Amino acid sequence: MKVLRAELAVTAASPEAFPSAGLPEIAFLGRSNVGKSSLLNRLAERRQLARTSRTPGKTRLIHFYRLDLRFDPEAKTPSDPPPPAQSVLLVDLPGYGYAKVSKAERIAWRQLVEGYLEARPALRAAALLEDIRRDPQDDEQLLLAWLDERRIPTLVVLTKADKLAPMQRARRVRELGRLVALPADRLITTSAVKGLGVAELWRALAGFL
Repeated sequence: MKVLRAELAVTAASPEAFPSAGLPEIAFLGRSNVGKSSLLNRLAERRQLARTSRTPGKTRLIHFYRLDLRFDPEAKTPSDPPPPAQSVLLVDLPGYGYAKVSKAERIAWRQLVEGYLEARPALRAAALLEDIRRDPQDDEQLLLAWLDERRIPTLVVLTKADKLAPMQRARRVRELGRLVALPADRLITTSAVKGLGVAELWRALAGFL
């Protein structure tokens, strides 16, 4: 897979500002400071496409990033023409959890995010990011159930895998797989720092496009 172009397409504070291009969309969700911006940058092969911050809850709007991609077929000869480019919107939804904001602001975020997820025909799948070192909290389990009720295909993307040694990492993947009760192909282990699992994540996402 090759990223031909990556750019911020739209920043939206309300549904009226959502793009209308009709490109397929993949939504990225996760608790504050789970590493969402870093992973989006790694997927886009850009350093500063999504702005990272040490302050939890910095993302308070919905950001739509347009990527033009070329997925190379597995069986390819030098004489084969390049496959056509494909465009997708990666949608960065506001982080939730322990961000220090008012109750009213948290309610506004939830309404914005749920409004997007419930009424977006272009949405193909959701990626719920989870720090590999943490157990899913009640709000994450409820979110998985909420997505399942609405028949939104969901991946659980484990982030910050570089923080654990390989044996610890393998053990945590098994533990988290049991906790979230998803098939193995819906659980992807990644590290934005090391690039671990990025190709596997793209292959999983490509299946929804």
